[in-house]
Amino acid sequence: MNDIKVFLAHAIQLEYEAARRYEELKAAMTTYGNKEAATFFGRMAEFSRMHLKDAMKRGGFHDLPKLADDEWEWPDGVSPEQAAWAGMDGLTDVPTAMRLALDGEERSQLFYAAIVASTTDPEVRRMSKEFAAEEAEHVAELEQLMRKLAA
Repeated sequence: MNDIKVFLAHAIQLEYEAARRYEELKAAMTTYGNKEAATFFGRMAEFSRMHLKDAMKRGGFHDLPKLADDEWEWPDGVSPEQAAWAGMDGLTDVPTAMRLALDGEERSQLFYAAIVASTTDPEVRRMSKEFAAEEAEHVAELEQLMRKLAA
């Protein structure tokens, strides 16, 4: 991926999907009565919306960017967030929700890391490195919460 606007369109779509999924997980954890997990997922949704707004600002987008089907450069043909959340349903329990969230963050981190390794554009490399580091932080936070909830 060597075009900054295309890169940012991917980042925006990924964060849009992440925010939506985290809101769904927040609602599910509220239903399960797990306030700590619900609060965490609410915070993650807010981070995703913040990252989305930042990417839109960086790209000069006023609306969610639209790409033609053949312009999306997703691994396996779908965004990392979409692939990770395929197992989500209204009956998702706390451990499953945590695993789904972790999978989404890990897939997103790997997506950005692959761009770092393959792009020839220095701006795309810089931003994808930054975004990969943010996703790695999210992975670490999820792993920490998972250990705490399992104890």
